[in-house]
Amino acid sequence: MSTYLRLRAVPAPALRNSPAWLERLFASDAATVRHPAGRCTEEVLDECCLDQERIYTGAPPAGAGDRPQAQVVLGGRPVFRTDRRKPPLLVLTAAQARRVAEFLEQTDFEALWDFARDGLLPRYGGAPAEPETARAFAVAHRELRAFYVHTARCGDAVVKWRSER
Repeated sequence: MSTYLRLRAVPAPALRNSPAWLERLFASDAATVRHPAGRCTEEVLDECCLDQERIYTGAPPAGAGDRPQAQVVLGGRPVFRTDRRKPPLLVLTAAQARRVAEFLEQTDFEALWDFARDGLLPRYGGAPAEPETARAFAVAHRELRAFYVHTARCGDAVVKWRSER
């Protein structure tokens, strides 16, 4: 079984602090979750999501006391589930999602990659695999940026759930 991180955009006024309500957000198929404009409101990262987070945690802070780069993949306010053995759901407010979107729009992926590459490459085949590995992380970066930018434009919050398939 593989671990995935699912990020779902939620209209801020509809957001609830209930673990059961938040879990129900992920009960539908991602392909059916769309904004009226037809854009998907969910992003899914595969088991490399923890490694994707390493790309951002080494980034310089955007401002004093505000570290949106640490919220891109795994960050958010935890909402603990009834079954405490399961990882908590994570929630970003609409304002936090907007700051993450701004960070991702202003961030140069190549600079992030240069900072994180030495820690990541050994896990993916070393220097010979760098072009393919960097490309995979760059694609995930573009997808996350698109998700957060769209989410911010809609004024939505973000709920994250680590799930298994």
